[in-house]
Amino acid sequence: MTNAQFDREQVLRAAMKAFMYKGYGKTSMQDLKKVTGLHPGSIYCAFDNKRGLLIAALEQYRLDRSGEFQAFFPSSQPVMISLKNYLNDIVQGCLNCDAPQACLLTKALSEISEQDEEIQQIIAHNLQAWQQALAEKLEQAKIQHELTTTRDSDHLARFFVMGIYGLRTFAHTYPKTDVLQQLADQLYSDICA
Repeated sequence: MTNAQFDREQVLRAAMKAFMYKGYGKTSMQDLKKVTGLHPGSIYCAFDNKRGLLIAALEQYRLDRSGEFQAFFPSSQPVMISLKNYLNDIVQGCLNCDAPQACLLTKALSEISEQDEEIQQIIAHNLQAWQQALAEKLEQAKIQHELTTTRDSDHLARFFVMGIYGLRTFAHTYPKTDVLQQLADQLYSDICA
């Protein structure tokens, strides 16, 4: 199978799921063959190796998440309502998927980033871009007088990201809807205070 004979985005999304579910180290070439439909030789031809496939999957993950994030913020809706909807969607995501599948970036970060500086930089860049996008939305909310805090938007974005990390981690051990929603509501309130 050559590069022209497969849907690259579909293959990368399938690889993402495998890496999220099993982790990079435990995902075998046979696992990748099964989920992507590509033979190992085709994977090597298209991505050089399993590491190359992970790097490509991390980029696809960034693109997908960035698109999903932007979709939560239509210009016709107040930013803070959009932020609340985004946070509620994260809570639902924590409840609807298997615990190991929470986030490809955090999974890869905890598993292999210290062993691979390039992957660590890719993950750090992706997380910083997400945080920057949040900071921009929070600044927009301040300009539109939806958010009256005098706290710095960058600080608020870091706090929000930290809260989301905490929600996702907490959901691994205590996936209770009411508790997670209460925590998310508190995070939102803390941003608004």
